Amino acid sequence: MSSRSWITTVAACAVLVCSGWWAWQRLPDQHNPWVPLAFDDQPNWLTRFKLDRLDAESCQALLATTPLQYSRLEDRDTDSGCELRNTVRVNRTALQIGSAVTLSCRAAVSLALWERHVVLPAAQREFGQPVQRVDHFGSLACRNVYGRSEGRRSQHASADAIDVAGFVIQGGRRPTVARNWKGDGAEARFLREIRTGACIYFDSVFSPDYNAAHADHLHLDRGPYRVCR
Repeated sequence: MSSRSWITTVAACAVLVCSGWWAWQRLPDQHNPWVPLAFDDQPNWLTRFKLDRLDAESCQALLATTPLQYSRLEDRDTDSGCELRNTVRVNRTALQIGSAVTLSCRAAVSLALWERHVVLPAAQREFGQPVQRVDHFGSLACRNVYGRSEGRRSQHASADAIDVAGFVIQGGRRPTVARNWKGDGAEARFLREIRTGACIYFDSVFSPDYNAAHADHLHLDRGPYRVCR
């Protein structure tokens, strides 16, 4: 290679590097993989990557920016052998929730993001009214999957899951999984939309389409497996 060709190649590489750095510096935070996830970030191709990168400290920092009303709990092991780490007691989300629930920080963050970016917008589209309350069947339950005497632990055992039964919409409409899942009206469309949207923020999402055990609720968990059905 001649000296002129070598200089030209080096100059071209320098231009590419500088252009790439210039573009990187101007990348919106929600599209920058190294900028932490923010509560108001619209879901995109990096959302799951950023959720998976949350450690205990960064999870708590993100949770503090959400509307959740909660208190941190001490790490502990239950008498039944379940380990609870980095958990919180949630008294209210952006919505009324009835009885308080114990959730892992990462499940609580996912719940807050799901409500913000999926549930609340879907309710406005389908009903033209905000959601007032979410009805649930609980979160923490130190047991195996399906309550079997043997087998692997449920994600409920580590407070990484919550079962959502339905909602109360301002004005009186009450879409529930048990009553409305198989319909074709606004309630059914709303429930199926928020099920699909939950798959952005949770690892496993089980609905009545999964099996009969979930005929009356949506199971949402931050577990080791990816299932959306």
